[in-house]
Amino acid sequence: MEIRLNAFDMACVGHIQQGMWTHPRDSSAGYMRMEHWLDLARLLERGLFDGLFLADVLGVYDVLDGSADAAIRSAAQVPLLDPAMIVPAMAAVTRELGFGVTANLSYETPYLFARRMSTLDHLTGGRIGWNVVTGYLDSAARAMGLERQMRHDDRYDLAEEYMEVVYRLWEESWGEGAILRDREGGRYADPAAIRRIRHEGAQYRLDAYHLCEPSPQRTPVLYQAGASARGQRFAARHAECVFLNGGPAADVARSVAELRALAAPRELRVFVGATLVLGRTEAEAEEKLAEYRRHSSVEGALAHASASLGIDFGRYAMDEPIEAGPGNAIQSNVAAMKRATGPAFTKRALIDQFILGSRQKPMVGSVAQIADRLIEYAQATGVDGYNLSRTVFPEGLEEVVEQLVPALQERGAYKRAYASGTYREKLFGAGPRLAAPHPAAGHRR
Repeated sequence: MEIRLNAFDMACVGHIQQGMWTHPRDSSAGYMRMEHWLDLARLLERGLFDGLFLADVLGVYDVLDGSADAAIRSAAQVPLLDPAMIVPAMAAVTRELGFGVTANLSYETPYLFARRMSTLDHLTGGRIGWNVVTGYLDSAARAMGLERQMRHDDRYDLAEEYMEVVYRLWEESWGEGAILRDREGGRYADPAAIRRIRHEGAQYRLDAYHLCEPSPQRTPVLYQAGASARGQRFAARHAECVFLNGGPAADVARSVAELRALAAPRELRVFVGATLVLGRTEAEAEEKLAEYRRHSSVEGALAHASASLGIDFGRYAMDEPIEAGPGNAIQSNVAAMKRATGPAFTKRALIDQFILGSRQKPMVGSVAQIADRLIEYAQATGVDGYNLSRTVFPEGLEEVVEQLVPALQERGAYKRAYASGTYREKLFGAGPRLAAPHPAAGHRR
């Protein structure tokens, strides 16, 4: 098997592992400098990573104690840059690396968003992907002038219509052969081959031509991370790549099998989140983990967890049972937490999960041990690869590129060169455009 790797990052100081920015060797606070991102892109391409998966949110984590203070103090995903703005610069210093950009469809019109993604697909030479999200923060809704966000399943209903509109703009508006570039005749494009898109739906109305000529992939590679029942149905219909939380192999294997059955006969690439702490020996890795743990932030982790679980942990004593039912936050995170701590978990049990300032427990071991564990887990679950969240930046990723990748290659479990073509072609080995039975393909002309 061939394991695929994405770097999982965010244009901020503290992404998943809260507090790591305080480590003396960490350079995450340089996220505002272009060199930070250019160096990262070059490093990932040297390691033959499939992509850089950039997370994003449009609000702040203000659920803990009803305030954003904890998130602001600890830099828990605030301050935060627009991830789409940094992609073209990284594309300019790489040739093969893909870029998955998280964008919330709840607060931007399909017309404007479709142009942004087509622009990125052009400027990257067909290396752009979109992580489709509907949001989960009331703070984002208030920032957009609303009282609160839509209910969880209603957001997915809105997303279905949104996808229909952007598919039509990307796939239907400009026909094959519309671009002439006829210098002698003075005709750049053929009006007869360009269609006005008209749409009148429950949420959106549109009467427009897509402003961009067809990009290499037209529709970007589609990522989706929803793991609720509604999110799984959405992913099975639309996603090409699915991002799952880690956990016991049997649970992940069940989720992978369910997703693939729902999506059949379409092929899915499934990535699971992972955090790695590597050493030349197991003892060295354990020493490094202890060193990193001294910099983890419980406050930042609680601020992040409160928002993504939809629970104000500031209201609970350390050993008071916390009942978490269905809510408007990320339902898969609530389910994962219940599996880890039990259905009536406590704040103390939650904090015990914060090994490096997040709910994601790291894999710790020698390079050889980690290589073997990644292969075994992929074989046991059926996942295609891993989204690696950063620990101390950049040394954690440098160790993956310089030590882990060669170990995986020696085991025949990692590529030695990129495949040719666009992001989609590299991931699936077929053409640059979505094919039937994907719903986008129904608008091809």
